[in-house]
Amino acid sequence: MTSHFLVTRARHLADDLLAPHAEQVDQEGVPASHIEAIKRSGLLGVSAPVAYGGSAAPGAVARETAEILAGACCSTWFVQTQHHTPVMTLAKSELPVRESLLGPLARGELMSGVAYAHLRAYPRIPVRVTRERGGWRFDGTVPWYTGWGLNDVMLLAGVTDADEALFAFTEAREQKGLRPSAPMRLAALTASRTVSLELDGLWLPEEAVALRTPYADWAKTDRPKPTNASPAVFGIAAAALALLDDKQAGPIRTRLDDVRKQAYALADHPVPHEHLEERLALRTQAYEVLMTATTAAVVAGGGRSLSLTSKAQLLAREALFLLVQGQTAESRRAHLKALADSAA
Repeated sequence: MTSHFLVTRARHLADDLLAPHAEQVDQEGVPASHIEAIKRSGLLGVSAPVAYGGSAAPGAVARETAEILAGACCSTWFVQTQHHTPVMTLAKSELPVRESLLGPLARGELMSGVAYAHLRAYPRIPVRVTRERGGWRFDGTVPWYTGWGLNDVMLLAGVTDADEALFAFTEAREQKGLRPSAPMRLAALTASRTVSLELDGLWLPEEAVALRTPYADWAKTDRPKPTNASPAVFGIAAAALALLDDKQAGPIRTRLDDVRKQAYALADHPVPHEHLEERLALRTQAYEVLMTATTAAVVAGGGRSLSLTSKAQLLAREALFLLVQGQTAESRRAHLKALADSAA
């Protein structure tokens, strides 16, 4: 645990706003007022360069603030966590859009969503990008887009005819060539305002491009990301354990702390594409502790846990969501194998 000022702000935000309204948000949706509070907190710039108004905080701070927000209100955490990929994409970019957007995003003046997970379906190409009128035309379907109606801009990705991954920014609103679906009804995190996006000739100018690189190069840098355990897993598990007495929670908390320590040590490893099997194994172990913790919270709550006003059932449903959030074919295989081995 750290004493960084952003961790303190995250705790205040969680205790004073997010946690007290989590069950209401789950039923009614993440309100714009929650997002405005996140923007004002400085948390959207946790990893952004100081020169652009961010805090350039260590990875441990970014992880701890994520744990705190997720444990308090996973839907709000999930909406705002999309923002950090665009920020870091711009921080590494040398293209003109960096100068126009990185500052507003780092300072929390704007919040960005992302539409790029479909790139992991390659060689299937859900979104095709082609040259048109000195810019780029996007066609296809984005299966999942979170934060619709809450985000100001989005970072949209597709694959070009030259097998390049191309990322570009556009406003997060319905426009010519971009049409959202109705908000999805999900078993968990319906509150996150998730839609699919139909792209039919969406045209973006060259100056909107933040990254253009061979797909193979992008995939190499992306592959380690889904192998690491998400801080949200540890945040929700800790929130579930807080519903138990010390005797009930003690052994589970010890196991949680051990897995967390190992997972974060690997997350800080200087070579992100090494130890992938160990990372996946720890990701799976984190899920095991998460399910144990949330199940224990439901059991301890008895029949009251079935009420939609119950914190235990909310955490249990959020845990189900995290089992598949950020999932790839590789992580799915590793998780299913671990489940089969444990049953043998």
